[in-house]
Amino acid sequence: MEAVAKLRNNPTSPRKMRLLADEIRGMHVEKALALLEHHPQHSSTPLHKLLWSAVKNWEQKNEGQSAADASLVVKTVFVDGGRTLKRMRPAPQGRGYRVRKRSNHVTIIVDVKVVEEKKPKGNQMKTAEMKTAEMKTAATKKTAVSKKAVEEKTN
Repeated sequence: MEAVAKLRNNPTSPRKMRLLADEIRGMHVEKALALLEHHPQHSSTPLHKLLWSAVKNWEQKNEGQSAADASLVVKTVFVDGGRTLKRMRPAPQGRGYRVRKRSNHVTIIVDVKVVEEKKPKGNQMKTAEMKTAEMKTAATKKTAVSKKAVEEKTN
């Protein structure tokens, strides 16, 4: 079962937060937590707390199981733009420039990593012997066609 954690109205620009979100997407949870804990970027602290919250939410949903034993993976992370506060900054000649203070919403979903076995499709199940036999018949057809073409040109 997957678990979700959401962070709303974090006062960082969405672009800066997406840089970190892209780094941890698809990672194992332990590795992602270690990366965020020691990352120099300012946005790593709230993202670390959010990922930890998602792990704890997963443990609550799956009672009796530990997140360390389950090999959790960051299934999805997405960052959306939040509200934008508009402020004015003094500019030359009595004007004012608009300053947009952006915020973001982050959603993290963690789940157990599922290993899927790829089953070959019907046309991929040919053995090597069948393939070589097909190649030989194709080669004999080509030589027969080329011999007929040579005979027609000479006649």
